[in-house]
Amino acid sequence: MPDTATLLAEVRRRFREHEGFALATINLDHLVKLARDPDFRAVYAAQDLVCADGNPIVWLSKLARKPVTLVPGSDAVLPLAGLAAREGVTVALMGSTEEALSAAAAALEDRVPGLSVSLCIAPPMGFDPTGDEARSILNRLSASGAGLTFIALGAPKQESFAAFGRTVAPQMGFASIGAGLDFLAGRQKRAPKWVRAIAMEWAWRMLSNPRRLAKRYAECALILPGEAARAWRQR
Repeated sequence: MPDTATLLAEVRRRFREHEGFALATINLDHLVKLARDPDFRAVYAAQDLVCADGNPIVWLSKLARKPVTLVPGSDAVLPLAGLAAREGVTVALMGSTEEALSAAAAALEDRVPGLSVSLCIAPPMGFDPTGDEARSILNRLSASGAGLTFIALGAPKQESFAAFGRTVAPQMGFASIGAGLDFLAGRQKRAPKWVRAIAMEWAWRMLSNPRRLAKRYAECALILPGEAARAWRQR
């Protein structure tokens, strides 16, 4: 999806035609995983819609002369929820913790007039996104009447669950949005707007949790030259 307007237009069409979808938001960490994991590549191939969730992806697209704009998963939650409300589509929340989901549901219904959150599900630790429990959860989501499920499990679990969901509940939309629900619930603090404006949100996040994120961002930096070369060859 080249931009937010195109994404929303396509999701609106799918809502109206009762056609499901899986939405992923790609970033450099995903590119690292895609290079290493053939299963993750298969999962990504099953996504219907993909947006750029990181400035490096936007820069690479411009280098390839196939420009896209930034559409982070956390920024897409409210526009997608607003569209769902206008189209009469109820939503469900899946992932994180029960407390966070309850707070996120309240925040969404407060900020999006007319929105209905029909179900919140926090799977247990060690949850298999394609196992029997996942199938049971998908059956519950389908029975709830939700037309859109926001998934906050982190990669690769959320994308795997969405791809599995496309086979079990093909009429439902699935949006993998990472920490988007925790931001809404106030359990995680997002970088200030000025930090995001200068494309330094990654640094803000790393400094907030260096033990978990330093290695990840180092791996992301290492693949940039090769990705830039591949983008250039697409010109």
